[in-house]
Amino acid sequence: MTDAQMTRTLRDNIERLSARAERQAKHAPAGDRIADAITRFAGSMRFVVLHALLFGGWIVWNLGWIPGLKPFDPTFVVLAMEASVEAIFLSTFVLISQNRMSAAADRRGDLDLHISLLAEHELTRLAGMIERIADKMGVGSDPEIEEIKRDVSPEQVLDVLEEKGTG
Repeated sequence: MTDAQMTRTLRDNIERLSARAERQAKHAPAGDRIADAITRFAGSMRFVVLHALLFGGWIVWNLGWIPGLKPFDPTFVVLAMEASVEAIFLSTFVLISQNRMSAAADRRGDLDLHISLLAEHELTRLAGMIERIADKMGVGSDPEIEEIKRDVSPEQVLDVLEEKGTG
């Protein structure tokens, strides 16, 4: 869909949601911003290349393959310890970022649910209005209109989903 094909409302909604995301990112706690920056870097090819060079250089040096450089970690114990400590911290930073993303996804899910419930309620009211208009005009009524006019109870839907093991 090109920008010209989008409705003004859709463009406005995209702009408002983007601005909100930027404000949230800017006002996030420093720890979260740091964790996100580290996670972004750790998930990049620059990180992979940097580690390949550092670890590769460390290994080549400590195997004694570089003339004039005496191995400083011939058993690679220090390398293993450094890699383990780095893995602990990186996994923690990733978990912090994932927790933040999960909380944001939960908020979006709640928003989706509220909008869907509002839309369902409005459509239910519109179905009743259309039925009344059809009655005034003497047009036949759809036998399913009574079912459409009833509001859906989200609690009942969740109960049925839980009973079936899908919710």
